[in-house]
Amino acid sequence: MGSTVVPIRDGDPPPASLSFVAALAVADAIHQSVEGTVRAELKWPNDVLVNRAKASGILLEMVERSVVVGIGVNLARAPSLPDRETAALADFGRAPTVEVFADELASRFARYVTIWRDNGLGAVLRAFLDASIHQSGDRVRVHDADGSLIEGAFAGLDPSDGALKLNLADGSERVIRAGDIT
Repeated sequence: MGSTVVPIRDGDPPPASLSFVAALAVADAIHQSVEGTVRAELKWPNDVLVNRAKASGILLEMVERSVVVGIGVNLARAPSLPDRETAALADFGRAPTVEVFADELASRFARYVTIWRDNGLGAVLRAFLDASIHQSGDRVRVHDADGSLIEGAFAGLDPSDGALKLNLADGSERVIRAGDIT
C-alpha cells in the first residue's frame, strides 16, 4: 500500500507501539471501504486478518527520530504463502480502489496517531485488544526473535509498550517484545 513517516516527539509512547496504531487504522479502513460485511481482526503485533486469513501486514523502521511505517494491504488479490492463509479484500465483496483505500487509511492513521499521542498507549492497546483474535487465556505458541518456541496462555499486553504477556505452564509470566504467534 505504502509508507508514512511519523516524527517521534518527546513524551510520545514507545515508537514500536505504532504497529498497533497502524493495525487499528487498517482495520477501520477495511470496515469503511469494503462493500459487504467484513470483520477485520488483529493479530499481535502487526497483522490484520479477515476471516482469519492475513489481509495486511505492517513493518516499522526507526530512522533517526522518526518511524517509517510500511503498510501492505491485499486489495484485489493476495499472495500465496506456504505458512499461512491469505486473503484479499476482493474475496469478500467489491474491493475499494487503491486511491479510495489510501485516502481512508491515511485519515484513520492520522486519527489513531492523535489518540496515541494525546491519550497514551493505553487507549490504543484497549482498542487493539477489542479487535484481537487472542483473548485472555487462549493458548498460543510464539516463535520469538531468537527462534525459540514458547507456549503459554495469552495474558494481555504490557501497558508500557504493548509487549505480549504469556502465562507459562510453570506459573511464571513471560513478556515477549518480538515474535510470531501461531
